[in-house]
Amino acid sequence: MSDGNFNRQLLPHTPYASGMKAGKQIAKMMATEVFRDEIKRLCPTLDDDDIRCAAEAFEHKLTMRMKC
Repeated sequence: MSDGNFNRQLLPHTPYASGMKAGKQIAKMMATEVFRDEIKRLCPTLDDDDIRCAAEAFEHKLTMRMKC
């Protein structure tokens, strides 16, 4: 019989934190891919190196914004 106290190990496992982290990572990857596609469409004269640098800067800004 329970006396009102419980053992946390008897509770179901909820991987909320790891799911949030994985979801943020997937969202960041997708946003960066969309950014690359759009920058290629809007600025067709940019070479691959410039696009890579812009995408890395965009990804860094996303990372900083998501930490808040």
